[in-house]
This record gives sequence, C-alpha cells and structure tokens, in this order.
Amino acid sequence: MNTIDGFTHYSFFTEMSALAVQHGSFDLSLGIPDFDIDKRLRIFLQQAADLDSHHYEPLAGNPELIEKIIYFNGQRKNSLSLTAHEITIVPCATFALHTALTSVLNQGDEVIIIQPSYYTYAPSVAMNGGIPVYYDLDDDFKINWEVLKECFSAKTKAIIVNSPQNPTGKIWKKEDWNQLYELIKNQEIYLISEEIYDTYCYDEAEHYSSFLHPELKNRTFCIFSFGKMFHTSGWKVSYMIAPKELTSLFQCRQQYISYGANAPAQRALASYLEIFDPYTNKNMMQKKRDLFNELLLETPFQVVKQAEGSVFQIVNFRNISKTMTDVEFSKWLTIEKKVSCLPLSAFYNSKQDSDYVRFSFAKKDELIIQALEHLKKNL
Repeated sequence: MNTIDGFTHYSFFTEMSALAVQHGSFDLSLGIPDFDIDKRLRIFLQQAADLDSHHYEPLAGNPELIEKIIYFNGQRKNSLSLTAHEITIVPCATFALHTALTSVLNQGDEVIIIQPSYYTYAPSVAMNGGIPVYYDLDDDFKINWEVLKECFSAKTKAIIVNSPQNPTGKIWKKEDWNQLYELIKNQEIYLISEEIYDTYCYDEAEHYSSFLHPELKNRTFCIFSFGKMFHTSGWKVSYMIAPKELTSLFQCRQQYISYGANAPAQRALASYLEIFDPYTNKNMMQKKRDLFNELLLETPFQVVKQAEGSVFQIVNFRNISKTMTDVEFSKWLTIEKKVSCLPLSAFYNSKQDSDYVRFSFAKKDELIIQALEHLKKNL
C-alpha cells in the first residue's frame, strides 16, 4: 500500500464492491445507483453533443446552467438567493473540496474533520499542507458542542461539514449552524460544507444549507453534486457556491487545475434543471429507505435511527456477532451470506472497530428485496 503524506492510499470501498462481484453477492456497499437515469437526460445530452461547439465553457461555467442553478435554488422551501458571481461549475465534489482547501490553507494550518467522514477529506487536507484534527461524533451520532469546541486552536483554519451526512444520514439544522457559528465567529475559520445529498431529506424535512446563515455565508464554500441529484456521477459536473470574494479566490486556483467541467454535460443539465422535480426524486429514494428498513426488521440487524437524509442506512450488527470486528463482519456477510456492506470503521482515520455497518439503499427495489429476503433466510 502506498502512502500520501502519511495517509494510507487504500480504499476499502472498492475492495468490498470487488468482493461482492467475486462471490456473486447482492451489492449494497456503495452509493452508486444500479437503476437508469431519467431518459430525458439522455436526450438532452445527445442534443448538446449535436451542437457545433465542443470547446471550453467559461471558467465559472456555462452561463445558462448558472442561471438555472440560481432559479432552482430560489424555488426551494428554504430558498437561496444567489448571484452568478457566487457560483462555480466544477468537475466533482471532491475537486471542489480539495480546491477550496487549496484556496485558504497555509502550511501547518489545522482543519477539523467530523468523523465518521468520507475517506478523501483527510488526504485533501494533508496534500494542501494542512493538519487534520479529528472530532468523533457521540454514540448517538450527535454533536457534543462542548467537546467539539476543544478541537479548535489558534491554528484552526477550516472545518469540514457534510449534511446530509455520509454515512450516518444525519442532517444539520438551522440550530446546528448557529451553534457552529458561535464557535468560530471570533476567528478566521472557513467552512467547507459538502451538501451533495441536499435533495434527499426525508420525513418532511427540508434541507437547510449553511449558506442560509447570514454570517457563516461569508466564510463558506458550499458544495453540491449533480451526479448525486441525477445519478450521473460519470458526467463529472457539480457546482459550488461561495461569496464573491471566495469564489474569485477559488477560481484563481481552479484555472490552473481543471479550468472547467464537461461542456456538453453542462448544457444538458441546464435543460434538465428546467423540468427537474426534486420532490419526485426525494420521494422515490425515501420509499427505498422505507422498504429497506421495513425488510430489515425481519433480520437480526438493529436500526438505531432511520437515516434522516442521504442514500445510506447504518445498522448495528451485534445481535449477529459479538466477537467479529466490523471489518471481519463485513467480509463475512459479503462472502458467506452474499450481501455486501461497508464497516463503519472505514469512515474513521483511526480505523477503530465499531458496532455498525453501512448499507446503500440507492438500488433497484428488486435488489433490495432479494438481498433482504436472502438475509432473512440465512442469518
């Protein structure tokens, strides 16, 4: 295994998916949907490809797509009032997070990472010369604000927040953003807010963006993903919003890395945003979550709390095994019981053992039913 600035270059994510293929298992390990995209997206992409121009879009992105992003966010219940100077079209959320860190970090700056977290966060901090500082959520996956406060120091330059969160499915609410602001208001600390599952908030909950907070907004890089919204991750188009000054800082770095994102896809997404109904999308995914959890009740797994958002459900497996680590259990479930998952420890830098595994319900209903029926009969 190779290392990057002391971080192991190792993805348990791809290993578990490969194990599922190798052993013919039902793969619920990754958040990659196995169902088709809206056929209208295909039509819009074909129309975009038939245009004469196949060159770079402007650095900020396709003007029509930017206009549609402004309109889309303005129509939501917790609406965002945006200007074109606050929006940048980017190749993907990982690129946006990395480049945002590039824009603000100096050597030795500390960045707080709330765990469990996506595995790319800490390496991005380290590759930008920063030092990751880890805060672990409580056992109920809620934030203890007094403990989090102790993570801040004079060297703290940024904090990374993910809501709805992968893997816990927790959603940050207005009160949470208020609490965070109280912790950072007297220091120059930036917020990298990854909100890529913003259209997947369940049980009548509405996404509340960090960009709605009047003071946090001035220090926030807020990241969204068309790949997650429309199940088109391979198109490589996402977007970031930030105040005008931070947007300029970001684009100054961006021009030396990727410059722009997929041009035909940007045009296709602009057309699709005009007709996209986020509530239809959300309701479809909530039904999958409910189906998954309903069938899971017939197994020894225990759901402590249903996912509030995202496309993942974490479950406690200790009714099945008291002795296996979560890594051992995940491999055993994949190989012996033919259903693939991810251990929660994969989302911690320490790789510490846990009582939980993560499943994805962003799958065809047939796959969810077959996988859970198989577990019901074989556990």
